[in-house]
Amino acid sequence: MKSTVLSIRNKKGHNLYAYLELPANQKPRHYAVFAHCFTCSSSFTAVRNVSRALTGHGFAVVRFDFTGLGKSEGEFAESHFSANVEDLLAVYDYLEKNYQAPCLFVGHSLGGAAVLAAAAKLPEVKAVATISAPAEVSHVKNLFSHQFEEVHAKGNVEVNIGGRPFVIDQDFVEDFDKTDLPAIVKSLRRPLLIMHAPFDKIVGIENAQKLYNSAMHPKSFVSLDGADHLLGDTKDSMYVGNIIGAWVQRYFETGENRMLDPEGEQLVARLNLKEDNFTTSMQTKDHSMVADEPVSFGGDNFGPGPYDYLSASLAACSAMTVKLYAERKKWKLEEVFVYVTHSKKHTDDLMIDVEKPGRIDYISKKLKFTGDLDAAQRMKLKEIAAKCPVHRTLQSDVVIETEEVNDF
Repeated sequence: MKSTVLSIRNKKGHNLYAYLELPANQKPRHYAVFAHCFTCSSSFTAVRNVSRALTGHGFAVVRFDFTGLGKSEGEFAESHFSANVEDLLAVYDYLEKNYQAPCLFVGHSLGGAAVLAAAAKLPEVKAVATISAPAEVSHVKNLFSHQFEEVHAKGNVEVNIGGRPFVIDQDFVEDFDKTDLPAIVKSLRRPLLIMHAPFDKIVGIENAQKLYNSAMHPKSFVSLDGADHLLGDTKDSMYVGNIIGAWVQRYFETGENRMLDPEGEQLVARLNLKEDNFTTSMQTKDHSMVADEPVSFGGDNFGPGPYDYLSASLAACSAMTVKLYAERKKWKLEEVFVYVTHSKKHTDDLMIDVEKPGRIDYISKKLKFTGDLDAAQRMKLKEIAAKCPVHRTLQSDVVIETEEVNDF
């Protein structure tokens, strides 16, 4: 995944700080915009995870900071709901002029409400997905309702939201009452995906029900069972991104995912050292994959490790080779299970006589066959599994040439 920092000027002249994230092949089929939750920023973990998952589905994703938040210019008091919508329109205009008009809007919490309101003004946006969005914009006022009188009396007041201080004014408070979100949703008439946790303690599930009932088809709902409002668990935010990426394919044209590399290359891997620990995006001509290291090794565990992929290639090739042989022999093989583990073992433990004893790579491959097979057939299938191309490659002399390339 490639990230590019953007500076987008909004209607009031403030520069909005944004990231443009591209798929591993750097050739997005479509563009999406992500709007973060109230008082959050584009660097919020859930925002990054959802964006990362969407790039795996061929999207370029722009995640940005609303006015007065994160690294964007302006004061928080200027970041009322109408201003959030204006910021989204500014991001849309920027992408349309400099890249490609975004056709998917995704929003989290109040950002979900904002993308609904903004999409209503942009017919070119083909689909909208919301995550834990309120059905009433004024829902946010509950966070500081105890200070309404003070705001009215003093004009500018510092409030504590989520443990952080923010300065708000009367205009900021009153702006939340100006939007009839259910009416906007009813007139939207575009594919809408509503995602919500059933036990969300900040924005209750009844909000999702109200939005869903207000919307016209095509509309979909996905329950984020076990998730919290902020998608604090990584697996929840990655799940959300992958669900959105799969759902929206029904409404967008799909095309061949061409590689950036010259013809003849099979795969490209990219690691962004600025934002990721070990998370590496990989792309073949038609498929995206992610590799990572476990948390215990300093990674984020967003995907299998490099040796997991090595084991996977051996397991897959073994199973496929056995299948082909059994079908050619017309044996009654129904399923093949291949269990592979890579480790390091000492040659003495393996009772291998070598000139220089020491630890070597050791791969354990265990097979299980189901079906009406006799002992002789099972023994033959075991022999065939050891003759699969990947197995033979791992046991043969291999030459790997490494060179640096700067221009493709």
